[in-house]
Amino acid sequence: MKKGRRLWPLGFLLVCLSLVLFGCGTGGSENAGKKEEGTASEGGETKKLIVGTDATYAPMESMDSSGNIVGIDIDIVKAIAEEVGVEVEFKNIGWEPLFPAVKNGEVDFAVSSITITDDRKKEFDFTEPYYIAKQVILVPEDSDITKFKDLKDKKVSVQINTTGHEVVKGLLGNTNSNIIAAETMPLAIEEMLNGNADTSVGDNSVVNEYLKNNPDKKLKVIEDDSFEKEYYGLMVKKGNQEIIDLLNEGIEKIKENGKLKEITGFDVE
Repeated sequence: MKKGRRLWPLGFLLVCLSLVLFGCGTGGSENAGKKEEGTASEGGETKKLIVGTDATYAPMESMDSSGNIVGIDIDIVKAIAEEVGVEVEFKNIGWEPLFPAVKNGEVDFAVSSITITDDRKKEFDFTEPYYIAKQVILVPEDSDITKFKDLKDKKVSVQINTTGHEVVKGLLGNTNSNIIAAETMPLAIEEMLNGNADTSVGDNSVVNEYLKNNPDKKLKVIEDDSFEKEYYGLMVKKGNQEIIDLLNEGIEKIKENGKLKEITGFDVE
């Protein structure tokens, strides 16, 4: 009986050992067939970036009849995303809320015809420029306005906190009641059409698009050499160098392969 009790634990141990070895072998073959999760650069899941915009600025960004966000800016970001291997999801936040959304990290970056300015660079980081724009003056066909200085004693409508707003404040003064600041550029133009303003100032791409789509309004565009070129950039939370580097890589690639020119119709300096 003593001899039998000694053999039983040894046999039990041998059985357990074989089960352990067998289990290790099967576990290894299962793991070999699985992909590890990670970023696109690691060969795993594709990284998704949330992109904020103000979809009221055709042809740069607007809503189509199906509720999709479309436009030149949107096509540019999609081309950048394709080049660097990330997914993008667009959110229509609005112009004024867009800036705190970037600052608070609610979105990874913003695209919304955002001109790179020294003041904005104090609070945000920007990519390299991807688009060139210029301010223009929109007036009724019978208007006596011929240049920017003629706006000195006029009522001028603009989109609030845009570069158009800033250049008009530079001419009329920051607190001049003749400046009518609307939430969107279409609303600013409506202020003029309704007789609340003599003229409207905004980015050339948006004003020209409005003119093209509304030939019955009897309006004309005035260009003035006093308006300097403006450069659009993608706006990122201050200090987020990883996103800046990724986006700049994509911008450089679509400049080199011609996709940017294909989308915009011109070369960006």
